[in-house]
Amino acid sequence: MIRPPILVAGDLVAIVATARSVDRPSMEAAATTIRSWGFEVAFGNHLFDTCDQFAGKDQLRLEDLQWAFDNPKIKAILCARGGYGTSRILDQINFEKLLQTPKWVCGFSDVTALLCHLHKLNLESIHSTMPLLFKRPEHEGSCQSLKNLLLGESPVLKTKAHVHNQEGQAMGQVVGGNLSILIHLLGTSSELDTDDKILFLEDIDEYLYHIDRMILQLLRAGKLDKLTGLIVGHMTDMNDNEISFGKSAYEIIRSHVRMFNYPVGFAFPLGHDQPNIALPVGRVGQLSVKSDGAELSFKI
Repeated sequence: MIRPPILVAGDLVAIVATARSVDRPSMEAAATTIRSWGFEVAFGNHLFDTCDQFAGKDQLRLEDLQWAFDNPKIKAILCARGGYGTSRILDQINFEKLLQTPKWVCGFSDVTALLCHLHKLNLESIHSTMPLLFKRPEHEGSCQSLKNLLLGESPVLKTKAHVHNQEGQAMGQVVGGNLSILIHLLGTSSELDTDDKILFLEDIDEYLYHIDRMILQLLRAGKLDKLTGLIVGHMTDMNDNEISFGKSAYEIIRSHVRMFNYPVGFAFPLGHDQPNIALPVGRVGQLSVKSDGAELSFKI
């Protein structure tokens, strides 16, 4: 995998919106935080555009992302927020200059589509919190973890013992993201190859039967049987029908992977709850799931 260089004081960080629209106060607050880390900040020209629910028309969001990819002064790109819209511009992006001069691309949720595509291009990226959330006090730890990773610190994600954990040790490239987006990418040029890898999943505001259907689709598509390990993060604000599905999101996932002998760790600190610890997508990780908890660390 191609690993972009770590940032140093004075480096330029761009904020662009690839999906839903954002407000100026949130972005200015994020810029203040980023400057406190010692970096300079540049906004995409169309960051505050709107077109229905999107941050401007597809072509304008594409222009901002392409500008950030092509500008050699920019060392990291923070996607402003998720929602929906990133995959609408994926096929029009020219990645040539980004691969010539690699830089970090950061985000989660809908931005999973972009991170998965970058993985197909053998470029490491960062699954992390996003500028829309920086101003919220409860996100301070998540922001700090992003700063640390940009500065070259290797993260360690830990979680307590969980009733659904399956013990074991695993090593492999760490890939994944939002479950709904991973399903959305199946059959496309951005589809994730999960063979011999540690897969991580998270999601928000889904019906429980949707979770079952999506995990079943991953299973039927051969995305779960050749993993070295599985990590399940936050499953936030799950919904149920009047007649209950009968299982929680964690119970659903466990029921579909219990036949495999790789380690499975639940309740990892990533996703739409707090904390959402930044992790390098595509980097080789070591997963340890024991009776007293689980840990994911990364090779330097």
